[in-house]
Amino acid sequence: MLEISKLACARGDHQLFSDLSFSLSAGELLQVQGANGSGKTTLLRTLCGFMMPVAGEIRWRGENIRNLDDEYFAEIIYLGHLNAIKDELNALENLRISVGLAGCAVDDRQVVAALRRMGLRGRETLPVKVLSQGQRRRVALARLLLGHFPLWILDEPLTALDVGAVGLMQELIGEHLANNGMVIYTTHQPLQVSGVTTRVLSLS
Repeated sequence: MLEISKLACARGDHQLFSDLSFSLSAGELLQVQGANGSGKTTLLRTLCGFMMPVAGEIRWRGENIRNLDDEYFAEIIYLGHLNAIKDELNALENLRISVGLAGCAVDDRQVVAALRRMGLRGRETLPVKVLSQGQRRRVALARLLLGHFPLWILDEPLTALDVGAVGLMQELIGEHLANNGMVIYTTHQPLQVSGVTTRVLSLS
């Protein structure tokens, strides 16, 4: 379980939100909503340990994440606005590197299978720079299929995706939740997962 207690975050001298408390359990889907500048991305990055809160506590399985370090990071995956892929490398090489950095042991067969699941059959060894923006996003999202990460933290995962890819993402999220995973996300596009009630957290 992920538990957030009385969290406060700021950008410079501007406080974004304070006294924020919520929890997330296995099988739950949480959408973070709010106007531009309300702190959605800051909240997600803080949950990942990339930023320090002004106040409050983030607990994973009952323990403050500051005390867990690698134990926590090994169980979460964060995908942000940027795809974080290198244009000069191909899709296979990009995934091999990113998954390796995350400490996951996978072989090329598994990486190829993930890319094909994301609709990139035949493009596995093309330089990323020749792919469309939507295809690049699919390369980044393929990381979700490699390794075991109970908690997915996704910042605008549907950016640049066509209708078919959006449907695929909804399917992947549904499968993850059915396997007792948890997902926190932001989006400006509709995202509905069959059989799942989306909880909403509004930042004002």
